Amino acid sequence: MNPSTLHSTRFDDMEPRVKQLLDEKLVRREQGPYRSLSDGEVNAKLDRLLRASGLSAFRVESISRLAGGASKEQFIFTLVTSTGSEKLVLRMDPLEGVVETCRFREAELLEAFKGILPLPEVRFIDGNGEHLGQPGVITSFVSGVTKPPVQSKVVVSGVGTSFPPEWRAKLVPQFIENLRLIHALDWRNASLPHFQAPTANRQQAALWQVNWWTRVWHDDHIPAHPLFTTGERWLREHIPSCVPDNLVMVHADYRTSNFMFDADTGKFTAILDWELAHIGDFHEELAWTLQRLFAGEPEGGKSYICGLMTKEDFISKYEAATGRKVNPRTLAYYEALGAYKCAAQLLGSSLAAAMRQHNHQDLLLTWLVPLGNTFLADMARVIKAEKNL
Repeated sequence: MNPSTLHSTRFDDMEPRVKQLLDEKLVRREQGPYRSLSDGEVNAKLDRLLRASGLSAFRVESISRLAGGASKEQFIFTLVTSTGSEKLVLRMDPLEGVVETCRFREAELLEAFKGILPLPEVRFIDGNGEHLGQPGVITSFVSGVTKPPVQSKVVVSGVGTSFPPEWRAKLVPQFIENLRLIHALDWRNASLPHFQAPTANRQQAALWQVNWWTRVWHDDHIPAHPLFTTGERWLREHIPSCVPDNLVMVHADYRTSNFMFDADTGKFTAILDWELAHIGDFHEELAWTLQRLFAGEPEGGKSYICGLMTKEDFISKYEAATGRKVNPRTLAYYEALGAYKCAAQLLGSSLAAAMRQHNHQDLLLTWLVPLGNTFLADMARVIKAEKNL
């Protein structure tokens, strides 16, 4: 199969590494069902990678599977060497998941933000799967929780998260400050060989995202859906400009459940899930965080984004922290694009991976699929509101 022959020219303008990942997924699609790994199989894979990395006298103990992980298969284990022991985390790609991403990019960002943000540290990398049999990365284990040790509503993937006021007071300042630090990274001078910046023109930042997620929908959808055609047309007709100074490292999934904090003090211990990160418009980051499905239950007639603060507070705090000015029309555009992206992941990739039995979390992926309709409704709502302005 030659993946490059399967797509129209509307997908051509895309970040090269992303295009490569999507092409490779189509080749893997020809393989049979994916079977979850046993502890013994994980041990054998780890042995190959660790020996290839230069270790000789070691043993692997206490392998256990981490809960969650709709896109990656994750394990905790203890590595014992002559100098001591360390608890580590292994993240590996299944045949297909909710998203197709790059372990090299993930490792490069964890290194770039080392000493700047609370993060796990990369210990070993097998970005092409030469030793693990599938791409993977091993990091240090970081303790912490994603919800406070009090009654709060948190379900899978951070959907519908709510926090009590006392916890919002602890978490909001850190949430804003760490976002400021992410967007302050000097990506032009960082060592990021698997990234490319959308600098060809001022519309490329948005265009690369439209092309990425349209390609995903094109490749993965099972039933067609007219709202995707409408959404794609609107997104292409209204692409905003982005001046070079507004290009930042976008985490691309910055929200509750993707950061951990100490259960006693509330201090952030780690920012997680960097796999979708890319260089883009800062409005994209803000709009993603604003997605309605990530909001907590309304309180006193107010909706709290990620269960933490109102939209107005979020925007004003971000502007105050960064000195940037948020453009409401650009923000609305990326809200529509974020919903389009989520719908493509859920109605397209999740359903495709589950139906082909290419993921270790078939049941979870199937459960997530209907949520895609909520994102399509949100996309339509934003588009309608913009037309009425």
